[in-house]
Amino acid sequence: MAYFLTGGTGFLGRNLITKLLKREGTIYILCRNEKAQEKLTTCISEWDVPADRIVPIMGDLTQPQLGLTKSTVAALKGKIHHFFHLAAIYDLNATAEAQEAVNIEGTQNAVEAAEALDAGCFHHISSIAAAGLYEGHFREDMFEEAEHLEHPYFSTKHLAEKTVREQCKIPFRIYRPGMVIGDSKTGVADRVDGPYYLFKMIQRIRAVLPAWVPTIGLEGGSLNIVPVDYVVNALDHIAHKDGLDSQCFHLTDPKPYRSGEIMNIFAEAGHAPRMALRLDARLFGLVPNQVKSAILSLPTIKQITDVTLRDLGIPSDVLKFFTYPTEFDCRETQKALKGSGIECPRLPTYAPAIWDYWERHLDPEISGDRSLSARVSNKIIMITGASSGIGQATAFKLAENGAEMILVARDEEKLANTKLEVEKRGGVAHTFQCDLSAIDQVEQLVADVLEAHGRVDILINNAGRSIRRSIANSIDRFHDFERTMQLNYFGSLKLTLGLLPSMEAQGGGHVINISSIGVLTNAPRFSAYVASKAALDAFTRCAASEYSDLNVNFTTINMPLVATPMIAPTKIYKSVPTLTPDEAADLLATAIIDKPKRIATNLGIFGSLLHALFPKLAEIIMNSSFRMFPDSKESDQGKEQRSEKASSAELIAFSALLKGIHL
Repeated sequence: MAYFLTGGTGFLGRNLITKLLKREGTIYILCRNEKAQEKLTTCISEWDVPADRIVPIMGDLTQPQLGLTKSTVAALKGKIHHFFHLAAIYDLNATAEAQEAVNIEGTQNAVEAAEALDAGCFHHISSIAAAGLYEGHFREDMFEEAEHLEHPYFSTKHLAEKTVREQCKIPFRIYRPGMVIGDSKTGVADRVDGPYYLFKMIQRIRAVLPAWVPTIGLEGGSLNIVPVDYVVNALDHIAHKDGLDSQCFHLTDPKPYRSGEIMNIFAEAGHAPRMALRLDARLFGLVPNQVKSAILSLPTIKQITDVTLRDLGIPSDVLKFFTYPTEFDCRETQKALKGSGIECPRLPTYAPAIWDYWERHLDPEISGDRSLSARVSNKIIMITGASSGIGQATAFKLAENGAEMILVARDEEKLANTKLEVEKRGGVAHTFQCDLSAIDQVEQLVADVLEAHGRVDILINNAGRSIRRSIANSIDRFHDFERTMQLNYFGSLKLTLGLLPSMEAQGGGHVINISSIGVLTNAPRFSAYVASKAALDAFTRCAASEYSDLNVNFTTINMPLVATPMIAPTKIYKSVPTLTPDEAADLLATAIIDKPKRIATNLGIFGSLLHALFPKLAEIIMNSSFRMFPDSKESDQGKEQRSEKASSAELIAFSALLKGIHL
């Protein structure tokens, strides 16, 4: 017995081949080019089968008779018992022209090739998409009843099937698989589509809320999901069973779940919150289409929708499936499988395997090139406060990833040392001396940088000043507030304003502002510092709203306490946990890679929620911290020195509990 396959190196094709290899006979695989042939060779070595069991045949789906040579046709004529046509485009985002060329013309060429080879049976693997958006039960003997085929994915699947029904002169069988996902036992898959598009949203919700928190969501239509092993097992069995020619078989789940149920099943598999209340999305069907279209076409609504879908990696066309109106009858398939032991497993039994494989191998955040080196390649990055602490550690980390940087600080000697170390680590550094608290110097810095380099792609506003002093001890020290605000807010603001026009002109940019956990927790004794950082946070939020559609991103990092020279005078910090500058640099690396709106520790988020929900309780906790941690005072030499006693066990325990909350 011999087999011929198109699409043999695809996901469904490879799984079918492993099934066919358990039978006797040679398997001929259509390969378009050398790359496809190399891929097939790799698969053969993985399957560990004799090379003569699988034979590549050069051809092209878009050519008449698949571009098979006369010698190939002559050699195989009358020898092919089963011709499986699996090659197709399954991408909703593919152009109509590409789908027509592959799905329709490719099917016609495959039929011609099967006829030329005098194959025993032509097996056309179609899709439930051939039914379009038919409302109600769609039986296996239905075809012309398909409705709403405007989308090229639906229409080309339907017309490809029509080609087989009307033009194929040899025996044929048609199969319509549901939404095919990974193996029910291993979860192995090689592409992200269908229900996988929901996973990133589930993962995001899990990152924000504990699994036990009930949520509210939408309920939609039934989504017919099937694992690839069920599809190939059923396909293999039905293909080899006599007396079933000219029939169509739905390789679907006889008891599919609705979209909201599927969300909950995978949420449970991913240890994310489940939707306790699901509102039926079909209620929106009561709204006239003209009204819905008018609302969705509003610029603001459209922008919100586009940005959200792009952020989650969801194609806009996928939304049509959430309220999918079609239910697929599969009684003929079940009849053909009777006694074989082949049945579609229930989704909850294998959802954990599907989720686990996706999160380990297919999650776009790990499967794509999300390395720091890729993000900084061909970018110019400005770091202020680069001569020590967080700025210097960040410069070193970026240098190890080949970044080109503009390093800014007041101390030229220390800046020169940082530059040398950056270059030793493989980076490129340009240094500019500047006191960012002097607005005229900032103006000159912007002018010099743009003249020398033309642009700044990523701005890291790191330079800052911290003052730890209670308000009672600051009554006559107004200058403390002025100088802190001058550097932390006005200096960063002036620099950002100077570079924003060039970022807009070049088509995008990224501004990263180093803020403080104290802004979230309202840390006592840091009123001057926290106020200056809060001002920068507020500006950042406003700027992000204005530049959202201009591809200029803003990130705020509410940094916890970091062991830098800035906190060295406060000796009490030696008794409390702090981040190292390298750990702080890791947070900046994350900001560069992911471009999030905010990076904050769990403690900072908790503190912010506590102040929002239970403000008096938060006030009492912070007051306890205020009374427990003694104040600093200015010495005669103008340096802050500690007057407190040695750290008590109570103080150390409290500071360990609230790690970094005091900055």
